[in-house]
Amino acid sequence: MSELNLLVVVGSTRPGRVGPKVADWFVDAAKAHGGFQVSVADLADENLPLLDEPHHPRLRNYQYDHTKRWSEKVAAADAIVFVIPEYNYGLGAAFKNALDYLHAEWNYKAASVVSYGGVSAGTRSALQLQSSAYALKLFMIPESVNIPFVHSLVQEGELRPTEIMTTAATAVLNELAKVSTALKPLRDAK
Repeated sequence: MSELNLLVVVGSTRPGRVGPKVADWFVDAAKAHGGFQVSVADLADENLPLLDEPHHPRLRNYQYDHTKRWSEKVAAADAIVFVIPEYNYGLGAAFKNALDYLHAEWNYKAASVVSYGGVSAGTRSALQLQSSAYALKLFMIPESVNIPFVHSLVQEGELRPTEIMTTAATAVLNELAKVSTALKPLRDAK
């Protein structure tokens, strides 16, 4: 069993969302891969209010329990996969808010995206994530899973992956294992 911890973040909070089904599929793939201990953070359950901390996140002087819990989850991860949709060509507000709550906790982590949506498969939100990741020293790998027409793949309450999705998930997990291992000395030095 691996010593690497993978955090899968469900980035949509909208009622009726498909994100948890997408995340369930990816979590199963990650567990089967065997390269990580896997945990999940669903932003709907985190219930983070619009950023309400009085101090800059770089200071890690958190005043509220919701921030402290969020910080602990992200800090424990070696790698992160964001399961995100696309809203109006970009990131959803709840997801961007969750990123902005923290700073050092994101540093030197390998990360990827499982994006989903209609024809664009959520790729524009994945691209928009790059600029925030850069500022947070979060290392986005090029490998990702992009799921177009996601609703057509949900049958009997579960996401039924295509062969392309399965192959992409394996590529993501393999690369995350390599990059998160390579970044470990930087995480340890913080």
